[in-house]
Formats: sequence, C-alpha cells, structure tokens
Amino acid sequence: MSSEEDFLPYEVAKKIIGNVIEEEHIHESNRRILTVYDLRGKELCWYDAEEVLREVQAGRRLNDDVKIAAVEHIMRMIPAWAVNLDDYPELQS
Repeated sequence: MSSEEDFLPYEVAKKIIGNVIEEEHIHESNRRILTVYDLRGKELCWYDAEEVLREVQAGRRLNDDVKIAAVEHIMRMIPAWAVNLDDYPELQS
C-alpha cells in the first residue's frame, strides 16, 4: 500500500497541474482514462476514469459536481515519480 509520502503534496500539485482531461484509452476500446497534464502541457500520469468516479461518487448527493470532486481527488493522488521537481524552478525557494 502507498504511503502519503509517495504522492506530491496537494499544494505542490495545485501549482503544477494544468489540466485533467478525460480521454479514450489508446489500447483498450470502451475504456476511459483521466490524463493529468502540467501547466506546460506535459503528460504526467493517468487514472482509470471509472475507478476515480466510483471513488468520488460514494456517498455523494446527486447535486454535487462529480467532475470537480474527481479532479480534487486526483490532485491529492499525483505520484511523486510522475514529476521531476527540478523541472519547476518556480517551486524552488
């Protein structure tokens, strides 16, 4: 099981992540993925869309915005290996 240390801190992810886009899986038809891009348009990682949506919909009322919840969920789950922090000098203090 992964520990919290295996993921980027949420505050760092907010400064790096530019977009999360739902796309078709290139090798499996009828499977959707959520691809994470940085602010420069570089693909960082992806998640199975159905799995993420299942996780964020659990216990939610129908009027909640599930897409926003999915992006927030993903922002807390960006693997540390997906980002070389040296590529983001603006994060260096």
